[in-house]
Amino acid sequence: MQSTLSLSFSPSSSAAAVSRSNTTRFSLNTSTPLNLRFCGLRPQALAFNASGNHRSSQLPSRPRSQAISAALSANGSPPKSFDYDLLIIGAGVGGHGAALHAVEKGLKTAIVEGDVVGGTCVNRGCVPSKALLAVAGRMRELQNDHHLKSLGLQVSAAGYDRQGVADHAINLASKIRNNLTNSMKALGVDILTGFGKILGPQKVQIGSSDKIVTAKDIIIATGSVPFVPKGIEVDGKTVITSDHALKLEFVPDWIAIVGSGYIGLEFSDVYTALGSEVTFVEALDQLMPGFDPEIGKLAQRVLINPRNIDYHTGVFASKITPARDGKPVTIELIDAKTKEPKDTLEVDAALIATGRAPFTQGLGLENIDVVTQRGFVPVDERMRVIDSNGKLVPHLFCIGDANGKMMLAHAASAQGISVVEQVTGRDHVLNHLSVPAACFTHPEISMVGLTEPQAREKGEKEGFEVSVAKTSFKANTKALAENEGEGLAKLIYRPDNGEILGVHIFGLHAADLIHEASNAIALGTRIQDIKLAVHAHPTLSEVLDELFKSAKVKAHASIPVSEPVAV
Repeated sequence: MQSTLSLSFSPSSSAAAVSRSNTTRFSLNTSTPLNLRFCGLRPQALAFNASGNHRSSQLPSRPRSQAISAALSANGSPPKSFDYDLLIIGAGVGGHGAALHAVEKGLKTAIVEGDVVGGTCVNRGCVPSKALLAVAGRMRELQNDHHLKSLGLQVSAAGYDRQGVADHAINLASKIRNNLTNSMKALGVDILTGFGKILGPQKVQIGSSDKIVTAKDIIIATGSVPFVPKGIEVDGKTVITSDHALKLEFVPDWIAIVGSGYIGLEFSDVYTALGSEVTFVEALDQLMPGFDPEIGKLAQRVLINPRNIDYHTGVFASKITPARDGKPVTIELIDAKTKEPKDTLEVDAALIATGRAPFTQGLGLENIDVVTQRGFVPVDERMRVIDSNGKLVPHLFCIGDANGKMMLAHAASAQGISVVEQVTGRDHVLNHLSVPAACFTHPEISMVGLTEPQAREKGEKEGFEVSVAKTSFKANTKALAENEGEGLAKLIYRPDNGEILGVHIFGLHAADLIHEASNAIALGTRIQDIKLAVHAHPTLSEVLDELFKSAKVKAHASIPVSEPVAV
């Protein structure tokens, strides 16, 4: 992938430039940092209601900054009465999560959407991609004769119907989109159709009409779009982005995937399962640069090496020309460091998986003296928007991909919920290091917190020891019963006080297993406490149970867990 994954902490944090699934900065020949995102839908999106309250991690109350922008007076005075308590620009997963929580808190709420409800995640991202990956997983099971024979099964040759697979993804996206829309309507959220443009303090124009809506508080939740580097010509047929790939209009014999991060990895899983040959083009010297190195090495051994995949690392795709006039797609590669020509590839198709860029143009930010930073809306740790003078814009927030803090759909939803908590009188800061991420390959990869190199760098700067514990899926009864013993779980922690710094999992249902660790980090639970928890036997959850039990925390550990860093 022409990228690296990195999270930059605020200046107050001594752990600079650490993370993985958070901000994904791409080392392309461009100055724009880019990001990948994942999916986190509220239960209402699946057509049922949860009886419990949706809660995100809470930190101790802190005094709010009093630095409020005075420059807004030039743009008119705020209205004295409002049409809504809360107006959300963007009806993706982040906006949906904020809207539902706002209604729960008694706020009169409206959401503005210029495209379709559900945003990228539901329509062109997380949801349809999981439908394709579900098919890929079934195909792999049916094609693995050795695995089937070990279970005593005999299956004839497996095949698939391309249009049927595509329809599965399309129908799932449509179902979730309708459920999102109906859940908001049922709760009384007004859905306003059109692009929202901020005209001034607490004022938003809807579409190209003269309709102006006022709100006491406004949340920007406009998401992101695929990023295409310069020199790459996308025709939507043979040179495509993830938006096009999810339609599965054809399955090429040979496809190049530019970028070996989460998006590229998942699509390589889909295409190889359906019979394609895949070639990765990666700017860095190694594949999967954003993962914990040990997990990435194991994942490459399982997900890349045995499959019909080859790769070029340390190169940029400086120019990609679509297939035309009987000629194949051509990809010109240059050395990532010297920029000297390296090679030219001729393939049937090319997928550009170089991340995503914020969709913030046309928001009217100039009307409130806000200047984006490489397209991202600047915010503080409470998602409050910051103007060009470094002061807070009153009653204006930005969540999700548009602010670039952590481009995950479920992070956007958590940020939106955090904002609603604030505007209803409860100070709240989301700890982004407790937000998990996952890659839905077969097997899956998941992670939360710091990688081992990041943790050791932090330990050196802050003067504490870092230890690592590991456990294998080969020791888990349930995994062995499934004949899926390939996998590893890794715990990075402080042996002096039992603080969990990071957890990384590669193996069967890793995306489901990570949440015990992420919740422990969010709640500040120490290893010496969580290792006393009881897990049902035999279950995959015992992988985490054994992992925590194998950690060696010093007997005298009584130092309180350090306060999570808000980023």
